[in-house]
Amino acid sequence: MDLQELVALIEQTGVKVDLNEKSGQLTLASQDLVAICDFLWRNPNTYFDSLSCVTAIDLGVDVGQMEVIYTLYSIPFHVTLHLRVVLDREKPEVPSLSGIWKTADWHEREAYDFFGIQFTGHPNLTRILLPADWEGHPLRKDYVEQERYHGIKVKYEE
Repeated sequence: MDLQELVALIEQTGVKVDLNEKSGQLTLASQDLVAICDFLWRNPNTYFDSLSCVTAIDLGVDVGQMEVIYTLYSIPFHVTLHLRVVLDREKPEVPSLSGIWKTADWHEREAYDFFGIQFTGHPNLTRILLPADWEGHPLRKDYVEQERYHGIKVKYEE
């Protein structure tokens, strides 16, 4: 199944997606994410049985948006699909996919840890790589390093 056929199949559910021909990404609204992912996972013609990656991108304060890119893979069909959701940077929030794919647990926690994206419905949205008391989200474009962490100097001037 090519991307055009996949878009047509998804749009039969009543959800509008935008296909970027150049990147091969499908962009959809965050409120449609869970329903579409569940559909793509359950449908025997697509069977995207693996969530390989969740990538977050901070587009900056001037743009005022963040993106979350989901990489889905269908093992039996050997097909990769990228879904893109655009979020408001001031309140980056998207539903969790941990109810569909268990791997979402770790990926979403990492995006939360580094970007501050809230994954609503996530069973344990806590830091996973940084200490629990770390201040801020270091991959945000406006992140300012803390000077010290537990008495240890962590910011060095060049």
